Amino acid sequence: MTRTALITGATSGFGAAAVHRFAQAGWRVIATGRRAERLQPLVDAYGPERVHAAVFDVRDSAAMEAALAALPAGFADIDLLVNNAGLAQGTAPAQSASLEDWRTMIDTNVTALVTLTHRLLPQLVARKGAIINISSVAGVYPYPGGNAYGGTKAFVSQFSLGLRSDLHGSGVRVTTIEPGMAETEFTVVRTHGDQAASDKLYTGANPMTADDIAEQIFWVASLPAHLNINRLEVMPVSQSFAGFQVARD
Repeated sequence: MTRTALITGATSGFGAAAVHRFAQAGWRVIATGRRAERLQPLVDAYGPERVHAAVFDVRDSAAMEAALAALPAGFADIDLLVNNAGLAQGTAPAQSASLEDWRTMIDTNVTALVTLTHRLLPQLVARKGAIINISSVAGVYPYPGGNAYGGTKAFVSQFSLGLRSDLHGSGVRVTTIEPGMAETEFTVVRTHGDQAASDKLYTGANPMTADDIAEQIFWVASLPAHLNINRLEVMPVSQSFAGFQVARD
C-alpha cells in the first residue's frame, strides 16, 4: 500500500530534502509552501502522481483549508504529517528584539503548526498514522538571542508530548526531532537576508545538512507501527553544550 505524507515548509531545507527522500522511497507526498516556483521542480522530478504541490502560507488558515479541500483523490488520505515549516527571526537579546519578529515566529512555529495538526488529527487517527514535529535543540538549551525562537520550539516539543499522551491507544505515533546546527537557509532568514552572516556561522563547522535531517525523518516514519520514537535530538559532532554565563562586577 502506498502511503501519503504531507510535508510543510517544502520549498527549501529540511522540507525539500524530506520530499525527495519520501518520493524516492515510493511515498506520495504533498509538498506545501509559499513559493510555487520552489515546489514545481519537486513535482517535475517525480511526476504529479507522486508529488502534489499545495501552495499556501501556513499562517493563513483559510488558504490552508482551501488547499486541503482541493487535494487530488490520490493524495486525500494522509498517513503522515511532517510539521517542518518554521523559522527564526532576529538574533538580538530580548530587551532589544523586534516584537514583529517574535509574532512572526509564534504565528509560524506555534499557531500554524497546531492549526494544521488539529485539522488532520481525525484522519490520522482513522488511519493510525504518524506526526513528526520538527523542533530544535534551542527548545531545550537556552542561548543569548534565542528568546522567542527557543520558546516556540519548547512549545513544539511539549505539545508533541501532550499529543502522545492524548493519542494513547489510538495507534498514532508522535515524534519530535530536535536538530542542532544544520546548514540551510535558516540563518539567512534569521538575519533577514545576510548571507555573509550565514557563511561565517557555518564555515569550518562541518554542520549537518538538510539531507541528514531528512534521513532521520524518513527513518522514524519507516519504523514498525508498534515502535514510537518520542524525541530525537541530533547534533553535528562539532557542536556540544556551552557553559553557563557569569556576569562579574
